[in-house]
Amino acid sequence: MQQPVIYSINGPVVKVRNTDIFSMMEMVYVGERRLIGEVIGLTDEETTIQVYEGTSGLKTGEPVAPTGAPMSVTLGPGILTNIFDGIERPLRTLEEKSGAFIADGLDVPILDTERQYDVTVKVKVGTMMQGGEAYASCLETSAILHLCLLPPNLSGKVVYAAPNGKYRINDEVLRLEDADGQIHSLTLCQKWPIRRARPAAKRLTPSRPMITGQRVLDTLFPIARGGTAAIPGGFGTGKTMTQHQIAKWCDADIIVYIGCGERGNEMTQVLEEFTALKDPRTGKSLMERTVLIANTSNMPVAAREASIYTGITLAEYYRDMGYHIAIMADSTSRWAEALREISGRLEEMPAEEGYPAYLPSRLSEFYERTGAYETLNGREGSVTVIGAVSPQGSDFSEPVTQNTRRFVRCFWGLDKALAYARHYPAINWTMSYSEYMDDLANYYETQVDPRFTACRTEISTLLKEEQTLMDIVRLIGSDVLPDDQKLIIETARVIRVGFLQQNAYHAEDTYVPLNKQFLMMKLILHVYHRMKELLAEHVSLNEMVHSGVMEMVIKVKYDIPNNQPERFGVLTQQIDSMLNALRKQKEEVL
Repeated sequence: MQQPVIYSINGPVVKVRNTDIFSMMEMVYVGERRLIGEVIGLTDEETTIQVYEGTSGLKTGEPVAPTGAPMSVTLGPGILTNIFDGIERPLRTLEEKSGAFIADGLDVPILDTERQYDVTVKVKVGTMMQGGEAYASCLETSAILHLCLLPPNLSGKVVYAAPNGKYRINDEVLRLEDADGQIHSLTLCQKWPIRRARPAAKRLTPSRPMITGQRVLDTLFPIARGGTAAIPGGFGTGKTMTQHQIAKWCDADIIVYIGCGERGNEMTQVLEEFTALKDPRTGKSLMERTVLIANTSNMPVAAREASIYTGITLAEYYRDMGYHIAIMADSTSRWAEALREISGRLEEMPAEEGYPAYLPSRLSEFYERTGAYETLNGREGSVTVIGAVSPQGSDFSEPVTQNTRRFVRCFWGLDKALAYARHYPAINWTMSYSEYMDDLANYYETQVDPRFTACRTEISTLLKEEQTLMDIVRLIGSDVLPDDQKLIIETARVIRVGFLQQNAYHAEDTYVPLNKQFLMMKLILHVYHRMKELLAEHVSLNEMVHSGVMEMVIKVKYDIPNNQPERFGVLTQQIDSMLNALRKQKEEVL
């Protein structure tokens, strides 16, 4: 059969007339430079391929070669600490070959094939194995033990097991005979299609929060392990900063950071910060349990569309080992724009604002791959996704934001006014919500304090009441309000400035444990209730406010270290003494 050749090139979209040898979603090599592509359309007359590398210089008449396999990633030791492009090519290796500007058609190994790992083979000859079971392990980094898992679709009897020792990722460590008598050779790595979710034994109900150390998230709008969240916000509102903070401090075992269509300097910042930041678990670099997927705005647009699938496939692989993974996707709007550009070149009928009609289904496919699971080997793991959305002009009614909102259970809406007022995180507490609070209530009540949920509810109520009262103040001024309503406004100010606002550059405020978050809420509400009692005894609100009590509560986040919760009791007694002095002074006047 004559080798198929290119007859049409439209940006990253290439068409071939011969179609008999291709199959849908197959990976192919395009042109003389063997650019990586994927079959995305088949008809009787032509095959449509999207190319994941730059097509500049590509000509009609150049050959297209099938591979017989879907677009896949390589899974094995060496993924962590690495930085890949959207189709899992190692950027450090590409830089060594072609310099800062990556050339097209480079063929480099995905993982380091020369590095040796100290491998422990966990099975013996004669052992019957099922898909998903671990057959070997090695220390990938000082923080992560890497388990080599049998592919989910493979089972059989071990006929050869290598002795413990040092091996490279392509060295054979196991031989398996399946039910048909076929022999399978297993190394430390395997391949998996990026668009197919890895199977698990059972999906679990979320019951434990992913603790981020950010008060507005952990207390008011928590996300569960295995949950989904969206961070929509306009330019400059702090989407990337919020994701950086979550990635640095959350209690996930592994971080997958996907820079999808963002500026290159942002990924540089992530790489530098994560390398320099000490992991609180090990004291070593945070990069030891992080993998970066970087498909920046100047890289091929088709690879941007694939980058989020690459990232979540890597996350699912580590989930199957029993780890809890947090994915930062920054940003899904740039991914949707890549989808729109490719759709336009395919001359598909556009839907709202030019996006393809299948945008909602693609978003749902991505977010549906999250969750907490019991794996095939009996462990528990989870994949949590936090996706940034960049609506133009902070318009939350645009298609990407609205469709994302349908598929996530946490919505952390960023407010431009708060960001410009230097209130960070600039999460608007009136438009944001979390649907996980009921699922996580038992955890907060048993692991933190039985009163946690009640305090959170009262804090939220005070913020909502302040919003209503501020509408009245804007119309007719604050003088007409009675003192008890003025107290609500003052207390809400303390909540906003002293609790919701957080300083990423202060050692005691950049990360706050749950027990301190509860004690801060408890202190704010204690002062509110004490002042409310004194108002009933005709003590002046102005005197209480000007006594400095409110400012003492605001400064708690800096003045009381995270590891000294007992000081909250001392401060509470001090505040009570100050308020009692005001009451005594009032009694003496009367």
